[in-house]
Amino acid sequence: MKVIISGGGTGGHIFPAVSIANAIKKALPDTEFLFIGANGRMEMEKVPAEGYKIIGLPVRGFFRPLYSPKNIMVLIDLLKSTIKAKKIIREFNPDIAVGVGGYASAAALKAASALGVPYVLQEQNGFAGVTNQELAKHAKKICVAYPGMERFFPADRIVMTGNPVRQSLLECTATIAEARQSFGLDPDRPTIFVTGGSLGARSINESIADGIEQLEAAGIQVLWQTGKADGNKWEEIAAAKKAHLVHPTWFVTDMAKAYRAADVVISRSGAGAVNEICLIGKASILVPLPTAAEDHQTANAKALSTKDAAILVANSDAKQKLVEEAIRLIGNAPRIKSMEEKAKAMGMTGAADTIAQIVIEEAKKNKRV
Repeated sequence: MKVIISGGGTGGHIFPAVSIANAIKKALPDTEFLFIGANGRMEMEKVPAEGYKIIGLPVRGFFRPLYSPKNIMVLIDLLKSTIKAKKIIREFNPDIAVGVGGYASAAALKAASALGVPYVLQEQNGFAGVTNQELAKHAKKICVAYPGMERFFPADRIVMTGNPVRQSLLECTATIAEARQSFGLDPDRPTIFVTGGSLGARSINESIADGIEQLEAAGIQVLWQTGKADGNKWEEIAAAKKAHLVHPTWFVTDMAKAYRAADVVISRSGAGAVNEICLIGKASILVPLPTAAEDHQTANAKALSTKDAAILVANSDAKQKLVEEAIRLIGNAPRIKSMEEKAKAMGMTGAADTIAQIVIEEAKKNKRV
């Protein structure tokens, strides 16, 4: 079988894409894969590192507002990308395509549809964007992670699968004490893990920086992944405030141990982060990125907060409320336990294997395999 997998832009798209490819490969070891991504985006580095070939398109996101003159060039790039995607698909001749979202997904799946190649769509968020709603019209199956997605997609083609995650997160066997010690933390002290992704989250970082004295006074240690954007700045602020318990670091390579070390996780609410929090079963405070397309991060966070599986703090309220909420939560062990149980109950395991089987079945159904 030959499979095209398209999408990327963020780790939240890339890791599920690779997980799906790995699951298909496990089921059908001779499968040949080709990824289609966006030039200059992180998939162009991450996908080859996982052992898969990828070709980039000159596609990029639209500027806001949509009537901005800058979008003329974006539309031209989209046209170029669709033409290039058709050429790639003709040459590779796939049996099926899979779209996981991101800039490249629309161009690749539209090209696949035009050439008669069936495709499966994976929607990771609780609020479907306009592009995926349009693509869903011709998708054979739409794999989703949240209930109620009939609002956006044809009900007869929706399959509840959950979102794939990196297997390493589920295989971590370190104890809480071992995980904390691996980061040089006190194994017996209440711990918060703060993460804003590889680039960092400005509002979260500003909130933690402003609240260093409060966190230190409360005796809470913080593993603070600042991201590389302004990484030096946050380190300098912590040093100037003589922080002993708040530990800024640009990157955390072992996310499994970072989650394991934490009593509470503070994070953005992209689909990947929310899915990881649920599958691992962590109490969390989620700060949605308000500029995310169709405000899908707020929808993701609300899916948990309305069931008291997480606390939602609006981006605009973060500087006033985030640290205060974190200190209050870390002192409430029964609520942490309750949130862990509720988050865990919302996690769906085996998503990659389930999606892989759907992809294989659809390829066979369409007599392409």
